[in-house]
Amino acid sequence: MAPMHTERAAKTTACADAHCSASAPAARPAAPGPSLRWDIFCHVVDNWGDAGVCWRLCRQLAAAGQQVRLWIDDPSLLALLAPEPRHGADAAVAVHPWPRTQPTALPPPLPPSDVLVEAFGCHVPDTWVAARLPATSPEGAHGIWLNLEYLSAEPWVARSHGLPSPVLHGPLRGRTKWFFFPGFTPDTGGLLREADLLARQQAFDEQAWRARQGPHSGPWVSLFCYEPPALAALVAQPALAHARWLVAAGRSAAAWQRTAAAALPVTASACIQPTVPQPAFDERLWACDLNLVRGEDSLVRALWAGRPFLWQIYPQDDDAHHVKLEAFLRWLDAPPHWQAWLRAWNGVPGAVPPALTADDLAAWTEAARTARQRLLAQDDLLTRLLAFVHAKRASG
Repeated sequence: MAPMHTERAAKTTACADAHCSASAPAARPAAPGPSLRWDIFCHVVDNWGDAGVCWRLCRQLAAAGQQVRLWIDDPSLLALLAPEPRHGADAAVAVHPWPRTQPTALPPPLPPSDVLVEAFGCHVPDTWVAARLPATSPEGAHGIWLNLEYLSAEPWVARSHGLPSPVLHGPLRGRTKWFFFPGFTPDTGGLLREADLLARQQAFDEQAWRARQGPHSGPWVSLFCYEPPALAALVAQPALAHARWLVAAGRSAAAWQRTAAAALPVTASACIQPTVPQPAFDERLWACDLNLVRGEDSLVRALWAGRPFLWQIYPQDDDAHHVKLEAFLRWLDAPPHWQAWLRAWNGVPGAVPPALTADDLAAWTEAARTARQRLLAQDDLLTRLLAFVHAKRASG
């Protein structure tokens, strides 16, 4: 790692995050049908994204009165996302280590589940599926086996959402796995949204949050990224000449030190932010004028924040993430200069980011709030998921 430029090093300091709230989501109205037992399996690939989505889903299911077990192959991440002690619905989620790399390991003798979820297509061994999810319960209800897929705005998502995947061979022959696709439109699985999200946002005191970070009168920017090609170019933009950059620890901080710190104007400053529980990360996004996010979980949180953002999609060798970006841009209906920056941020060949002005950021804000309102008018992912599961159980 290259050393940070000396003029910038003095201004890039480790500082505490504001108001590290660990509150659980508010309880939802009772879902139609009985309380079910859920087994959710998570294979951690991208550190925060996989575990972050699964933990949000688990805590929302528990808040809705469901019985939830999370099986995760790297439980240590939850010590950062949801540190002990947990309260309310968070404490109701039972967390178990999943020995994913030991295919012959037998599942522990726990009561079977009604619903088994393979998050992001992680493969659960047949022996575990058979043990955790009987074909039918003692009451005769069918167990529901789901593949919770990746988030995308591509047109095929709506066509694939809710489709069956029959098992034709092996010990699970005759069973059916169902595809459940998150998405941005009513004909998909929707996005995760806590029942108390709007109330929390309305009660949030942005000025008090900023004051706890220290005095600053310019723009506030949150950086959570991989290695965006246009990071140094963004740091040097006149609209951000007086910005305070809140840089997430870890991979984001390493990218900052390597490519952006030397481009920081002398009138701007940067602060390395510690990893915080999910509610505190949400508050950081609500408090900033521009949010730079990565992967799936933080994109959804940026959308709910209703602030300008740049999303870095997980890079793929065949540039498939550029197709995913174009589909998202069509849904977002962003101003041209915002689209240009999103393309440059994701390394689209030939994409040149235009100069960024305060007027541009104002236009991005208006477009972000419009997109947020479109999403708020739809049912959230948990509502659609519960309805899907109960319908499949009822239909047999």
